[in-house]
Amino acid sequence: MDEQRARIQDDLRGLLAGDVRCDDLFLELYSSDASLYQIRPLGIVLPRSTEDVVATVQYAATNQIALHARGAGTGLAGDSLGPGLIVDFSRFMRRVVQTGERSVRVQPGLVLERLNDHLAPLGRMFGPDPAMSHVTTLGGVVGVDSGGSHWLRYGSARRHIESLQIVLADGSVMEVGREPISSPAVEDAPDDRKRKLVGDLVDLLRRQAPLIEKYRPRSLVNRCGYVLDGMLTEEHLELAKLLCGAEGTLALITEMTLGTVPAPKYRGVALLFFDRLEYAARAVHEIVALEPSACDLMDRRHLSLARETEPRYDLLIPPEAEALLLVEQQGDDRAEVRDRLRKIVDRVKSKRWAFDSRQTFEEEETEFYWQLARSVVPTLYRTRGTTRPLPFVEDVAVPPDVLGKFLVQVQNVFKRHQVTAPLFAHAGHGQIHLRPFLDVENPVDVRTMQALAEDLYEQVLAVGGTISGEHGDGLSRAPFVARQYGELYPVFREVKRIFDPQYILNPGKKLGDIPDSLTRNLRNAAPLEVVSGEEAAEEIDVPQTPIVALQLNWNLDQLADAAAQCNGCGACRTQKPGLRMCPIFRISPAEEASPRAKANLMRSVVTGRLDASMLVKDEFKEVADLCVNCQMCRLECPAVVDIPRLMIEAKGAYVATNGLRPTDWFLSRIDRLSSLGSMFRPLANWSLTNRGARWLMEKTLGIAQRRKLPRFAPQTFLRRARRRRLTRPTRRTGPKVLYFVDTYANYHDPQLGEALVAVLEHNAVAVYVHPRQIGSGMAMISQGALDPARKVARHNVTILAEAVRQGYQIVTTEPSAALCLTQEYPALLDDDDARTVAENATEACTFLWRLHHSGKLALNFKPVDAILGYHQPCHLRALNVGSPGENLLRLIPGLRVRRTADSCSGMAGTWGMKRENFRNSLRAGWPLIASLRDTRLQAGTTECSTCKMQMEQGTTKPTIHPLKLLAYSYGLLPDVGVLLTSPGQELIVT
Repeated sequence: MDEQRARIQDDLRGLLAGDVRCDDLFLELYSSDASLYQIRPLGIVLPRSTEDVVATVQYAATNQIALHARGAGTGLAGDSLGPGLIVDFSRFMRRVVQTGERSVRVQPGLVLERLNDHLAPLGRMFGPDPAMSHVTTLGGVVGVDSGGSHWLRYGSARRHIESLQIVLADGSVMEVGREPISSPAVEDAPDDRKRKLVGDLVDLLRRQAPLIEKYRPRSLVNRCGYVLDGMLTEEHLELAKLLCGAEGTLALITEMTLGTVPAPKYRGVALLFFDRLEYAARAVHEIVALEPSACDLMDRRHLSLARETEPRYDLLIPPEAEALLLVEQQGDDRAEVRDRLRKIVDRVKSKRWAFDSRQTFEEEETEFYWQLARSVVPTLYRTRGTTRPLPFVEDVAVPPDVLGKFLVQVQNVFKRHQVTAPLFAHAGHGQIHLRPFLDVENPVDVRTMQALAEDLYEQVLAVGGTISGEHGDGLSRAPFVARQYGELYPVFREVKRIFDPQYILNPGKKLGDIPDSLTRNLRNAAPLEVVSGEEAAEEIDVPQTPIVALQLNWNLDQLADAAAQCNGCGACRTQKPGLRMCPIFRISPAEEASPRAKANLMRSVVTGRLDASMLVKDEFKEVADLCVNCQMCRLECPAVVDIPRLMIEAKGAYVATNGLRPTDWFLSRIDRLSSLGSMFRPLANWSLTNRGARWLMEKTLGIAQRRKLPRFAPQTFLRRARRRRLTRPTRRTGPKVLYFVDTYANYHDPQLGEALVAVLEHNAVAVYVHPRQIGSGMAMISQGALDPARKVARHNVTILAEAVRQGYQIVTTEPSAALCLTQEYPALLDDDDARTVAENATEACTFLWRLHHSGKLALNFKPVDAILGYHQPCHLRALNVGSPGENLLRLIPGLRVRRTADSCSGMAGTWGMKRENFRNSLRAGWPLIASLRDTRLQAGTTECSTCKMQMEQGTTKPTIHPLKLLAYSYGLLPDVGVLLTSPGQELIVT
């Protein structure tokens, strides 16, 4: 940290209750957002209150430092980036302050979807619905005046603004809304600063009224420049509405009062399919006349991608569809909604524009249809290669009556520049999203960006449209604002001067102070080339960067590509129920906890923005440790960014240089500890119930004293297998499996292994248990202890690959072990045997479910009268095999299976065992624990051993593996019935 940043950090920490970070690592986290750009700021301020914001502004004004307001960092135009101080409202200022009958007062860091969750019990909602409403903050919504798909019904944020609490560039705090402008009211205003502000604005808007009217776009929506039309009436100045959409360039918002609307009781959605884009555009005019609540358009590229990424869309969308219109109707009467939607479908089909349609009025299916519009655009980033969909002209808007002709002009523009661009539009109000495929690391493509933008915007302005329909100007459109407004542009400068004479509030946005900001500061993803000593002597300007040796089976280009796949959309910041995306971010919604942050840091290392030595420093390790390798971000990320692998690489680099901390070392050797505990079973089991022993265990091993731990079994499963001669290769013909036991089943629950063997043999499948197998080593991998993990992998792969060559299928009862065999071993070993094992390894319930699909599973189950709560483990989900254990249980007569809260258990393997993680582990797993406390459930069930530990941590009910229940229903394991009537049999409560 240089002297200036150190001084700023010390100064502001003495002034604020919130946090201030000016270290290199944090600056890189905030140097990019969802846009194309990357600018390293001077520091990060995380205010806790309006007083903190005032102190920050006053300090910045005194020291001439720019301020850039930021929420979730989901802006596509770079509006929250800059070289000054980033003020992140999303960390602490995210409360609902007050709730009224028709309005709500909130802080700017509150996520829009969280607000609607708060309002739902009252039957109310905030109308505008930008695509990223599950992560975007209300400060961002107001800052760019967001609208969304339902603009036709609810308009944009500006329509719902009642008042704002703002901090001006001099530190003044004031409440603004609809301000009276009659002379007595202005003269009697107690606030001199507010009186002058209102007076100056009223004078300016009156003088420039003809210009304001002359340059008002014909489009229904407009976010370009400062929207001044309609802000002044004979009696009032709409000061709050004028600030809406100003992108933090005029004031910082610390509280806002927003109007709410009744939530619709019923919705209906229709998908209309067209074999020509032109027909879809024609249909829009007819549809809008029937007053839908939404009307969105998608082209064939989006539809093709949807079919490729989701099998259900493949069945839903006809392959010949060139375009689709998604149309929604809302209302309080089901029959009326149904009739109005059918009227739209009938009218469009009667004109022979749409060749097919689908309709739904069911809530779950309606949400599924809407996922087409909400998730397909981010999934464009799944495409591999150097060209990517770039959001720099993605937000134009034109009058709806010229939409059809304009789309033809758009296609011609892209043809002239020989560029491909998918098209998505809120067609009902003429807003069009375009993301051309270009390579920002190619100078030719960068020049094309500038030329294409100029060409496209010329067409937009020619039809009376706007270059910014919803996403604001930011860095990508600020240079073109003057072109759209001509003579009115100097008026914008005067507005800026009235609010911010020192130009410290988000400079370079709205006003094009940086002429080439469209193509400057582009985010680079290419890895830094390291030159040899001789080359460096000749090219002395080429930097030499120490590269830490890669720990996994990939090269630097592949690592760079994995990091570059993250487009920064921020979807990983979601806290939406039904998604598991990053359990750590859910309990600690800080930027460094988000998966996006990890990709940003790794990209910064490989591109040389951060010195590679940062990988082996404690600061980097602290961020890497916020990834618990649950794999949910990889699974749910729209661009399928493999954050866990990036973080295993980072942890591996740290451990290779610094070694493991004592607690991490012990927990990474959990197999060895379990072996030792099994040898001294009486002493080990006594220590699990003894307070003194648990206190000592916490102090020495770092294992939380209050964590319930499983007993050691009298005999390991491997020893039992030897006695039953299962450790000898089978001589039977027919299907045969090698059972990979792993730690929990071997040392703590051999009954699970017995259940698997019994079920397989009941189904005529021979079982072989290799006597020299050892635990999978997943704990080592998650901790970054990759050298010992590689030895474990090589040992297991050698014996497992040979078994595969002898005709065995590898089966394991632990989802983490299955994930280790199929994904982690190939990443550790560049080895054909590792790939052979990965291709032939299966989780046990998956193996049995496939057996059922082939008609070979015995169905002679005896009825089981019980209601169980099923939890799907994260590592099972990461295998992409569905929910085989749950499906198998539903085959048992009389057994009722209910899904528990679809959330992570919070254990994350050994992570939840650590003393320092115990509370956060319970917080992350609370939805699951709470759902298990339902009195109707007799027990829980899951395939994962550590999830089982968490499920039994907060309830007295047992958690039983699905295999044990299958064996019990077959009549092969009668002891399991006791667990259904005697809770708490298997774990010790300390």
